[in-house]
Amino acid sequence: MITISGSNLRIADIAAVARGAPVQLADDPAVRARIDASRAYIQDAVDAGRAIYGVTTLFGGMADQYIPPELAAQLQQNLVFHLSATAGELLPVPDVRAALLLRANSLMRGVSGIRFEILQRFATFLNAGATPLVHELGSIGASGDLIPLAYMAGALAGVSSDYRVNLQGEILDAPTALGRLGLAPIPLAAKEGLALANGTSVCTGIAANCIDRARYLLAIALTVQALYLQALTGTAHSFAPFLHEHKPHPGQQRAARAMARLLAGSRLTFEAVHGDIEQRRGRLVQDRYSLRCLPQFLGPVIDGVNQIAAAIEIEANSANDNPLIDVAGDFVHHGGNFLAQYTGVGMDQLRYHLGMVAKHLDVQIALLVEPAFSNGLPPCLVGNLEYQTNLGLKALQTAGNSIMPLISWYGTPLADRFPTHAEQFNQNVNSQGMGAALLARRSLDLLEHYLANALIFAVQGADLRSRLVAGTCDARRTLSPATAVLYEAVRAELGVPPRADRPLIFDDRDQFLGGYVARLIDAIRARGAIAVAVQDVAVDLAA
Repeated sequence: MITISGSNLRIADIAAVARGAPVQLADDPAVRARIDASRAYIQDAVDAGRAIYGVTTLFGGMADQYIPPELAAQLQQNLVFHLSATAGELLPVPDVRAALLLRANSLMRGVSGIRFEILQRFATFLNAGATPLVHELGSIGASGDLIPLAYMAGALAGVSSDYRVNLQGEILDAPTALGRLGLAPIPLAAKEGLALANGTSVCTGIAANCIDRARYLLAIALTVQALYLQALTGTAHSFAPFLHEHKPHPGQQRAARAMARLLAGSRLTFEAVHGDIEQRRGRLVQDRYSLRCLPQFLGPVIDGVNQIAAAIEIEANSANDNPLIDVAGDFVHHGGNFLAQYTGVGMDQLRYHLGMVAKHLDVQIALLVEPAFSNGLPPCLVGNLEYQTNLGLKALQTAGNSIMPLISWYGTPLADRFPTHAEQFNQNVNSQGMGAALLARRSLDLLEHYLANALIFAVQGADLRSRLVAGTCDARRTLSPATAVLYEAVRAELGVPPRADRPLIFDDRDQFLGGYVARLIDAIRARGAIAVAVQDVAVDLAA
């Protein structure tokens, strides 16, 4: 049960609600008093004929046009209907649920002038599995996510039957859905349409889900690389605390500690196979950079994801509409908290970091498949060299090489590009927060696919190294305990138990590689055994 209070939501809370966790509004008299006081303040201001943006004026470049008190409520209905101006692909249910949560959380701060009974509808929708249909496009993140939020507002209020709701898988028009929930359409009062539609909640909800996924995928990537290091008989000495105490970046130290823990007890590191590191006669005395410099390379990624997460959490717990009502100070503040710049910049940075993760995995896969660099593994990790037509994982590497550049390309920033002159030059700077978040979601989709490929390389490499070192392809006997859990999870998801006499991929025709990849993508997304296998690493890496 996640409590909506206007503060204290963490990335994990948002992700939990996105995946279906129930919510409750905070039972706090002080919170309720703020909400009621801001609502009363707005109504009094309207009755007194005060000039308040979007309440007794029109919007944006038309804000010099005054609206009489008797039209204040009609203006709000018209605003929501006017903003419902896009079509096309719909946002996934988890992203809309995150947006519902964040819009309610923002309004619970009690400075937006909205009735508590409307806030109760957010909780009702979330707990009943009722999700407004919201389109991906339409927001430049400047006056918040106006258009996507309008679709949410229209559904919650039942503005018209043009708005639709996914009620536990059944698509209904909004008034019908409200009826199923025991609610009636509710006419919006002064300021309420603006409070519902003006804010950063959609792009920030997507961003929070992206951060949650990124942390999970980063934990998989690090554990995969611990498997790669063992398959390559690398050394664990690169992760010794002494090194990282003398370059104490937090992310670097987190990566080093995680790798040291992941490798503890392995029979496949150089030390376990050959003895002390000083005995590397006739071999490189130190690992190549992608192994040895892992903490230094991924440290900025870990720090970057944690810094972005902190910014997204602040945004998620903010009042991000306009204007905001200071009841105690008897003042209406016209400002720009709706600008989603932190979200836009953060999602641009996240995509860049995801590209670095893929790049790092890609160079290690290249080492695994080339005997000149793999310390004796067969070319392309062929499982059965006696069958002369076998090609091993050659095509799987090529497929990965098609994905990795795309992930890197998606790291191109959006927030600093494409000035807009929307709304009569009123929105003359923008964050592109929504676009940046949508691109981050796409980058994560690609990284999931890439990691599915990478997991096959990890299991195959471990099997083949175990065969060389211990005479068995059942790598559970040689891998470190921490990485053996992921190894077992992958094999379980593929339905291929470990065997002493053959690796995961033996003869090419024994399996359909594309089918293996698809099953692992589904397994990663399902967050079952694979998620359990890396959960300790995820904790290690998070701030």
